[in-house]
Amino acid sequence: MVRTSRWSLFRQVTYAVLAAVGAVATTANNLAHDGSALDFLRDATSSPAARSLTIDLAVLAAACVVLVLTESRRLGIKRPWLYLVLCGVVAAAFAIPLFLLVRERVLERTRQAQNPPSNPPKSDPPKSEPPKSDPKSDPPPSP
Repeated sequence: MVRTSRWSLFRQVTYAVLAAVGAVATTANNLAHDGSALDFLRDATSSPAARSLTIDLAVLAAACVVLVLTESRRLGIKRPWLYLVLCGVVAAAFAIPLFLLVRERVLERTRQAQNPPSNPPKSDPPKSEPPKSDPKSDPPPSP
């Protein structure tokens, strides 16, 4: 088994924790909002602070769409559309860290494939060759 690098493991755990926090925190607040989607958008733009946050997140979401699509294509990550759907259904605070976790795992597998472990597995010792015969002690060939 190949060991995951310490920093890759740190990133994977961080992304997993962020995805969990993002899912729980946003879902709880979305469920607490007792209005329609239109009411939600109205609330999200009801003050200058709310509009600022909404615009900030919209621009960030657009950048994340580009990141998810280009990195998925570059690294061969399947179903990138799923992360984009999860942004709308659950939250970007869940879907983007989840994508980054999957991306980090793919990158780590690629690094491991390109850099195999430096300690090769132990193999059997080389077999010793039979002793070579001395031509002087060999009997002469028969006629």
